[in-house]
Amino acid sequence: MTLKPEWFLLAAQDRWERLDYYSKGGDSLQGRYHYYRLHPFSLTELNPDPGKKDFNALLKFGGFPEPLLKAEEKFWRRWQRERLQRVIYEDIRDLETIKEISLLELLAQELPSRVGSPLSVKNIKEILQVAHETVERWVKIFERMYYCFRIPPYGPPKIRAVKKEQKLYLWDWSLLPDPGPRFENFIASHLLKYCHFIEDTEGFCMELRFLRDTDKREIDFVVLKEGVPKFAVECKTGEKSINPALFYFKERTQIPDFYQVHQGTKDYKKNGVRVLPVETFCKELGL
Repeated sequence: MTLKPEWFLLAAQDRWERLDYYSKGGDSLQGRYHYYRLHPFSLTELNPDPGKKDFNALLKFGGFPEPLLKAEEKFWRRWQRERLQRVIYEDIRDLETIKEISLLELLAQELPSRVGSPLSVKNIKEILQVAHETVERWVKIFERMYYCFRIPPYGPPKIRAVKKEQKLYLWDWSLLPDPGPRFENFIASHLLKYCHFIEDTEGFCMELRFLRDTDKREIDFVVLKEGVPKFAVECKTGEKSINPALFYFKERTQIPDFYQVHQGTKDYKKNGVRVLPVETFCKELGL
């Protein structure tokens, strides 16, 4: 699933976050083109045989070409500030009608602390002092502008799974200061890219979801193809013991493969659960 790095560089330089808006206007081009969604660099695009150095650089500087290839903290800080200003005060201002444009910056600053958790629109509306519908609309605008994305829950039969909560992630995981949420967001972004690539090149319906039951047992991600689960993924920053929820859901669902991905070096399988380094996981799945 490797795409040429030049395509990502060109897309970034042309403010590719606007493309979804422009593609919805004008005459229909049905049958005359295929729509491909561009993502930031993934690990195997940075290096087909990635090592720890490649992973650490991508995790630290994010997958957007300019800060990643420059690999300098000063440049990364400046680029982040300029990107946020451009998205809010140029792109959104030009494409949306919003009176309280300055509140969008407060929302953008609030979202990183909520990555990996169910997004409470009620809580955010109380912080910003705006209506529930307003917050939901603003979050959807950020989604369309490729600032963040949300994934819904997966509710398999025989599991008392949560149904309505959605987990939030950012397109740029480097904005997250805490290692746990940053690594989880890193994997979420790679899996979303995996799903989009299969949809755009093969035409299958792909979904990225998470699994949590009412007793708060949780697996970070489940990938579905045509409504059928393909595999589940749990993220751990260290080489810790296997999450018991993986064994619990393996016995009670039709998910065929379970992975626990970590930042260490151990690679083994226990009771049907594969524990492996992030570099190996990305390489085997072509992420």
